Amino acid sequence: MTGDEADEPRPRRALPPEDDDSDADTAEQPRVVPERRETAQDRPEPQHAAWPEDEPAEAAEPEPESAVDVRGGRDEDEDDEKQLTFGQHVLVFFKELAIVVVGAIVVAALLRAFVGQMFLIPSESMLNTLHVDDRVVAEKITGLTRGQVVVFADPGGWLSGPEAPERGPFGKALEFIGVLPESGTDHLIKRLIGLPGDRVRCCSADGRIEVNGKPLDETEYLYTDSSGRKADPSDINFDVVVPAGRIFVLGDNRANSRDSRCHLGDERAGMVKGENAFVSTDLVVGRGIAVVWPFGNLRALAIPSTFSDVPAGSPPPNKPTIDAGPDANC
Repeated sequence: MTGDEADEPRPRRALPPEDDDSDADTAEQPRVVPERRETAQDRPEPQHAAWPEDEPAEAAEPEPESAVDVRGGRDEDEDDEKQLTFGQHVLVFFKELAIVVVGAIVVAALLRAFVGQMFLIPSESMLNTLHVDDRVVAEKITGLTRGQVVVFADPGGWLSGPEAPERGPFGKALEFIGVLPESGTDHLIKRLIGLPGDRVRCCSADGRIEVNGKPLDETEYLYTDSSGRKADPSDINFDVVVPAGRIFVLGDNRANSRDSRCHLGDERAGMVKGENAFVSTDLVVGRGIAVVWPFGNLRALAIPSTFSDVPAGSPPPNKPTIDAGPDANC
């Protein structure tokens, strides 16, 4: 090879033509937009799950109340209570006590007036059914029935025993409201034998008292002495018809009882002879239902079975019919 040939530049190899797509790709590239920061207005609102229509929504639980305030102090009511003086505590106590006592007195007075009343037995006229110093409750709701033990005010002249000692003002107040039994001597207690229209007589062929023709078996309640001997039904003979609005009564201890038999000969102004022997139903306070004191005598006062089949009486007359001997006074 010669020198000239060495200096002569060699021809360059032709490069393959570039792909036209590169220009296209370069032309189609998107512009880059600067990124903008997200603001609160761009954020979507939170979506709450819908509550099923067929199920009730649960109520929000209330926050528990605290007895201590935010300052760490005690409950205000407790503070007020602590601030009460000893004298104020005593005043509150007696105020509440007075309310209780007055309420009890009102209730007792209403019960005494409309329901029942307690009585003290002063005599032996109802032995062995009732004893001296027994406390008997008389109720005022039910009507009168043969065989009942009844309490009634003195019709006039029936009471002749010594007067009971008079109670003081406090005792009278307790008696009035029914806490203590009625101690006065203006009431009596006997057994009801005849109702208005009943014919009551003594005695039958076998010595018993008859009501509307039915002899009474009084062994259940007549007085029995310590030897076991029963009292006689009556040592006074009589045959009476009870007038309207009146009742005929006898004591269970017949030999020691001033009852209807003992007044068949009474003569009083404005009355026929013997009319005072029949107790007006207006004077009846109630029927004895139970002995409540002393506990040793505690029992109910039931109606004896012998009165269960007594026939009904006749229409009562306005005035009594009385056939009694000269001994019709006790």
